[in-house]
Amino acid sequence: MATPSQWIAGARPRTLPAAVVPVAVGTGVAIGYGGAVWWRALLALFVALALQIGVNYANDYSDGVRGTDDNRVGPMRLVGSGTAAPRQVLAAALGCFLAAAAAGLVLVVATRAWWMLAVGAAAIAAAWFYTGGSRPYGYRAMGEISVFVFFGLVAVAGTTFVQLECLPWTAPAAAVPVGLLACALLVVNNLRDIVTDGPAGKRTMAVLLGDGRTRTLYTLCLVLPLVIAAAMVPWHPFAALGLLAAPLAIGPVRAVRAGAVGPALIATLQQTGRLQMVFGLLFAIGLAL
Repeated sequence: MATPSQWIAGARPRTLPAAVVPVAVGTGVAIGYGGAVWWRALLALFVALALQIGVNYANDYSDGVRGTDDNRVGPMRLVGSGTAAPRQVLAAALGCFLAAAAAGLVLVVATRAWWMLAVGAAAIAAAWFYTGGSRPYGYRAMGEISVFVFFGLVAVAGTTFVQLECLPWTAPAAAVPVGLLACALLVVNNLRDIVTDGPAGKRTMAVLLGDGRTRTLYTLCLVLPLVIAAAMVPWHPFAALGLLAAPLAIGPVRAVRAGAVGPALIATLQQTGRLQMVFGLLFAIGLAL
């Protein structure tokens, strides 16, 4: 039986900025347009966190039963380490998806935007089929695309929409840097796992691109959000607050460009999450002002 602390570790708390940041930025846009609805923002945050934890447990289950995690370098996996039975981890994943669906349904009813049911269903399907099913798209170099869409475009725009019930151009524009930073988390994670994912048949984008080009991709995912924030300044001057997070990009970029591998990239993953959170909160404040 896994202990509560092991279940928490299996939820991968260091990845949770990917859920918090888009909701914060989407709410910042809503505040800037004078239409924030706090209970809807909090419900959107619950949906995002439930989906993030759910996909983490789903990946743990699917990779564990396939044997992909048998020789993993990174943080503990519940199934791969034998700490929890696969059916327990599967039940935890499905429970998170059900909770996200229930909260999302409340938002759909509140806004009467019934088309959002399809968006929510697509988000849950994307979470499961990343490593689940007979043909997981995460094994076919499409993980970063999904993260950019659902933890960038959909999460930011969706959070803004459920509060304003309309979609100003600022929301999708602000979603791009958020999505890129979420991608950076996956890119550095997959960079670390190239040596085990390839032999296990998991053809991530990192495996497909190779070590050198993956490091370049990671660098772009950290630098471009700062460029986009700067480009938005003529219309939203306080978006420049996001640039205050730039020093936090130096350490992880330097480590990746210097060739860090294996356990050394765990620290880089933590630094990437810190950058994502700080940039996202500062950017959100700037868009709200």
